[in-house]
Amino acid sequence: MADPIKPEDIQEAMKKQIAELKREMNRINKTLAERAEDAAEQAGDWYDAASDRASRAARQLRTQAQSVSEVVQQNPGTVSSALVLGGIVGFMLGMLAGQAGSSQRRWY
Repeated sequence: MADPIKPEDIQEAMKKQIAELKREMNRINKTLAERAEDAAEQAGDWYDAASDRASRAARQLRTQAQSVSEVVQQNPGTVSSALVLGGIVGFMLGMLAGQAGSSQRRWY
């Protein structure tokens, strides 16, 4: 007949299983930490690249705004004429679009 299982044997087997589980958890934690570090580094790189692009776009926009401002200051008559002409063209297009939409005149 087989030897009876002793409580000490069961306790020893449980200790071994617990130790193995602890080692496995340590390996998982180490892997997760490495992946988190890689993800943080990659996110930092993306942020830096986006920040550089935004900075360059802001500089270019500032430069273009200065150019437009200088042209307006040097040619105020031309700019005001262009705005008036644009207003007239917009008014005419609005009138044409309004008349094409309805065959009856309604003023309400």
